[in-house]
Formats: sequence, C-alpha cells, structure tokens
Amino acid sequence: MNRPYNFSAGPAAMPEAVLRQAAAEMLDWHGSGMGVMEMSHRGKAFISICEQAEADLRELLAVPPNFRVLFMQGGGLAENAIVPLNLAALKPARAMDFVVTGSWSQKSAKEAEKYGDARVAATGSDGGFTSIPDAQGWQLRANASYVHLCSNETIHGVEFHQLPDLAALGCDAPLVIDFSSQVLSRPVDWSRVGLAFGGAQKNIGPAGVTLVVVREDLIGHALPVCPSAFDYRLVAENHSMYNTPPTYGIYMAGLTFQWLKAQREGDLSGVAAMEARNIAKARLLYDFIDGSQLYVNPVAPDCRSRMNIPFLLRDESRNDAFLAGAQARGLLQLKGHKSVGGMRASLYNAMPLEGVQALVDYMRDFEQHQA
Repeated sequence: MNRPYNFSAGPAAMPEAVLRQAAAEMLDWHGSGMGVMEMSHRGKAFISICEQAEADLRELLAVPPNFRVLFMQGGGLAENAIVPLNLAALKPARAMDFVVTGSWSQKSAKEAEKYGDARVAATGSDGGFTSIPDAQGWQLRANASYVHLCSNETIHGVEFHQLPDLAALGCDAPLVIDFSSQVLSRPVDWSRVGLAFGGAQKNIGPAGVTLVVVREDLIGHALPVCPSAFDYRLVAENHSMYNTPPTYGIYMAGLTFQWLKAQREGDLSGVAAMEARNIAKARLLYDFIDGSQLYVNPVAPDCRSRMNIPFLLRDESRNDAFLAGAQARGLLQLKGHKSVGGMRASLYNAMPLEGVQALVDYMRDFEQHQA
C-alpha cells in the first residue's frame, strides 16, 4: 500500500507495522477467540497485555522502580485538573508554579486555579511564545507544591531540550511535565522529574489512553474532592484497573512499544534510535526553511521542537494553494493550528525520513513555481 504522509499533530500517524498487526489480530487475539475490544479488563488475556505494555514502556524510558506507571483516561487536558487534585496539597498553601511557554501550559495554569494558588512563574508570551524564559529568572516560590511545564508545545513548536534542575535553582518542589507530544521521542531525565503525563494520540497510539508516570512519594495526597477514578493512589493500587481502562488503546500502545524496541539506527536501539532519527528529520526541515525566501520559522533555534515544526509563508495569500498542492502530493494535515495560522508539520516517531524529504521536495517546487 502506497500510503500518503500524514503530518497531523494528533491524533497522529501510527507505524504501519503496528496497524497491520492490529488488523490481523482484530477478530482473534493469539487464539483466544476474542478481539481485544471484546475482552474483560480483569481477564488473564488482557491483564497480560497491560502488564507487557507497562514492562516495555519501563524499558524504553528507563523508568526507575520508585515510579508508578498509570494508564488513565481524559487526555492531557483532563490531567490539567487531575494533577492539582492529586498534588496541590503536597504543601499546606496549595501553591503551584507554572512556566508558560505556549497554549498548553497556559491551559494548565488556568485550570489549576480551581484547585489552589496557581501562579505563572515565567512566561514567553511577550515574545509570542517563540522562546523559553531563562530558568535563572523564574519566580519560583518556596512553598510551591510543584512546578509545571510543558516539555514540548505542540502548537507553538517550542521544546525544552534539557529539563531544568529545580534543586540547582534552590527549589525543592517536584517538577511536573506535560510530555504529550514529546514522549518516546527522546530519553527522560527522571532525576529531574516528579510526574510526567501525556495523551497517547501523538507518539503512543490512538486517542483514549493517558499515560501518567509518577514518583511513589507523590501518591496519596489527593484533595477530598478528587473523584476516586482520578485518585492516583487508587489507580496505582488497582494497577490501572480501578475502573474499566481504555483496553484497546492500551493494546495499541503496547504494539507501538514493541515496534519501538525493535527499531535500530546504527548501534542505537529503541528510544535512542528514535531520537537520532528525529534529530535528522527536524534538521532536514529546519535547514530548508532557514535557507528559503518563502518560508519562515519564528522559534528561537535553541528551543525549536523536533516534533512539531510550525512555519509561515511570507506571502500568506498563497496558503490555500500551498495546502491544495500538498494534498495532491500525498502530504496531509499541514495546516497550522487556528490560533497561530500558517503551517505545521508534526514529525512524530512514525514519520519516516522519506516523508520529510518528500515535504521538503514539495516545498522547494512550490517556492520555485511561485517565484
């Protein structure tokens, strides 16, 4: 099958091998006589799927043993409420500090206001969210229960290439990261993270699963108003089975984890191999944009996202023609988010280098024919 290249920011393209395996197992998983969607979440078959998915994820991300892996629902947007419901009371003041680098961290800060004293400790809004504020200037409070950031802003294309060391900044609060569009594209420095969460629909699988990786000492502090299904302690104690989990999404995520483990790039494997590929893909597109007279990327080079690359046409009257031509070439979902306009190419793990080269070839042809 000659499939087009899908640059959607999410729900995003999945590895073709994963889709083919899921199709082959749709009616009968491993001779069980059932498809995964038909299984009891408390039956041996599905429990084995879930346990294997967690084990593979732990291996891929080198998750330390003192962190719990939770498969939840509600997406990253719901976690903007679930995190403060679970962590705001870590300290009596219920203070929460937010580093706002784009639309998603803005949403996180706004939602947390309902559950405690949420404050913006630093923001890149003055520059249109095209850079990350210097950590030395962050206004972090001594009584903060946690510090939140979005490690990769899907809409604005800003990424933390190194997570801040809060201890070095004189802050003893745990760091919470929304890594929805960065997860599994690069390693995570767990020594600097207390909790990481992300929706599955970008680099893991279909929409419906929310991944939470949380340090054990941060569990068990939920506010009394926290719904039981969202209490990290209850979810952890019940191995993500407190309520019916998104079973098929977990299964698909597990297939993606197995695919990732099999990836090789030179001497590298797994997430390290994917990071090398992602660096090469992003460099190819950024280098072309920077050398172009028609396209521009406004993000500061030191924090440009490898996953989500927004770009503008200097003459925006050509936008519709650009998108129509891309569609005709089998390059899908390149329209930028409505809040920022322009274009956006999302280069998640499932996007091969050939897809990025095809996009660059088209962009070059379009520029030449418009001159």
